[in-house]
Parts: sequence; structure tokens; C-alpha cells
Amino acid sequence: MSDSITGGKTVVIDYQTGNLNSVCKALRAVGADVSIATTPEGLRNAARIVLPGVGHFSSTGCLQDSGVADALREQVAGGTPFLGICVGLQWLFGGSTEAPGVSGLGVFSETCERFPSNVKSPHVGWNALERVGESRLLDGLEDSPYVYFTHSYRAPRVSATTAVTHYGGEFTAIVERENWMAVQFHPEKSGEAGLTILENFLRVSAC
Repeated sequence: MSDSITGGKTVVIDYQTGNLNSVCKALRAVGADVSIATTPEGLRNAARIVLPGVGHFSSTGCLQDSGVADALREQVAGGTPFLGICVGLQWLFGGSTEAPGVSGLGVFSETCERFPSNVKSPHVGWNALERVGESRLLDGLEDSPYVYFTHSYRAPRVSATTAVTHYGGEFTAIVERENWMAVQFHPEKSGEAGLTILENFLRVSAC
């Protein structure tokens, strides 16, 4: 990948979710110049921003309290591409039944919910993605790439959903709206397909 594509810092937000190192390693493997931010000031000069996530939805509450959420809104409104991973996707919604007292960012008003009782939870393993819209993140991949999931809650399909998968019913696997992008699965654990998705994110131009 050329310097013109990867130019500038890819800032990964650290809010103590546990998979920071694997996400950073994968981003560096596809050419990103990665830095880590824990404060609003750390986002100011980002060329792109990534929010990884593992664990409980309540862990996102610190993003509001610290001012990172407001700084992120400002950056994305100004043209900075954003990628949320796993809980980072769910945080873009209004909230989750996992943590009723914690608000999401509200880019999408709907609520994330737990898998139904007729399937094992958490959902762990490889699932095929089904395209349901034009996806910049899936550019160059086969029609139904397999990626790795591990989660107990899921986001409903919305107008910005570009890919879904099925486990206990259909749910959103990828959302893309202007500079807001997010994936429910873990690209850093999804082999070559996951690395391609991260590389495609690095190529996204500001909207």
C-alpha cells in the first residue's frame, strides 16, 4: 500500500476493552501508522479513527464521561473516517439491553439486543457475510467471505447496513454511512479477509 493511501495517523481509542494489541498489530500489518489515544486531545490530528471492543456494553460509558464521544463526533463531522469493531459497532446505536442505563452514540436510533434463548450465546465462530448494500469495506472480496464473530448481543438491520449474517435470525454485520463504518465481527481475527477489510478502511476517502 502506498504512502498516499496510509498517510497520517490511524488513531485507536483505548478504553480498556482488552483486544487493543491485536487490532493495532493487524492495522500495522496492512500499512497503518498507528497511535493510541485515551483522551479527546488524542483524536485531534487523526487521519482515521478505530474503536475496538470486547466485553460489556457498559464499558463504553467512559467514552461519554471523558469527552471522547464529543471529540469523535466532531472529527467524523469534519471528514475523518471511523471504524468501530464489535462493541464498537453496537455503540453507534441508541443503546443495548445489555446495559439499559448506558446510552450509545445514537448514529442509529435502534437498540441492540441479546440473541434469542433458542441459540447458544455467546455466538462464537466463523460466519459468512451476505451483502445487502454497496460496501466499501468488502471491496475486492468474494461474494460471501467468512469472518470471525464472538458476541452475545446483536444490532438490528438498518438502512445503513451493507452486510448481514445469520445466527438465531438475521442481524447487522457491517454498517456504512458516510464516514461512519463498523463491523460486528473481528477483522483482526478473520485471516486474509479481515486484513483486506482493514486495508479497505485505510483507503476510504473522507465524505
